[in-house]
Amino acid sequence: MLAAEALRLAAIEVLRPTAAVEAGTGFPTLAGLNVLDSRETAIEDIDRSKPYTPTLALHTTEAGVALRGPLSSAVDVNADAVLDVVAELAVIEHDAQGEFAFAAATTDPEARLVLAALCSQVRYLLERSQAGGLWRRLVQRIVNIEYQTFAAPDLGVRIQRTTMRFHCAIRDDDFEVAGLPEPLASVYAQLPAQSYAKAKLAALASHFAPDALPSLDRITIEAGPSQPGARVDFT
Repeated sequence: MLAAEALRLAAIEVLRPTAAVEAGTGFPTLAGLNVLDSRETAIEDIDRSKPYTPTLALHTTEAGVALRGPLSSAVDVNADAVLDVVAELAVIEHDAQGEFAFAAATTDPEARLVLAALCSQVRYLLERSQAGGLWRRLVQRIVNIEYQTFAAPDLGVRIQRTTMRFHCAIRDDDFEVAGLPEPLASVYAQLPAQSYAKAKLAALASHFAPDALPSLDRITIEAGPSQPGARVDFT
């Protein structure tokens, strides 16, 4: 579903604005530049001079459409998608094979507050902020938000990672337009020229060729057997 992909890319622009990337400052969340698209935290993302590095990773995990009812037409549908925002405090761990990035496994209460603050920033930016209007153009309503935490009970520690699952009713793909389908076209037009999201949507558009339907130029109505020869053309 193209609209579900646009949902994630628009969220990335809200959480990591192009203007802040270009200026190197003014990021709206504690994650700063570390707002990742469909990938896990890498060692290169971690600031070794700090005890942990806040990061956000966005994934589109579910999407679908369903008819509104048994008598609905093919285009009368409800569309939905699930956007996962994985917030974590990343650190570098070591094993026999070397270094790897992982969420901090600690019971530090201050770290827990930092993680909670990061999650709150995400929710505010997407749901309430002026910048989040770009994302909300795609969302008809947020059905619910889940907060999934992680722990290692046998070790008595909490892992500093929370997955926020945004269950959203969204606009469906509209293929009856020229060029890039809606709502992608509207989102694309609003994105800054140098934004990561705009580049990805442009690449997506290059792989999607809509089928141009021929225009309707005539309608012919013919009468039944009781009126042979009766015929009306509309052009």
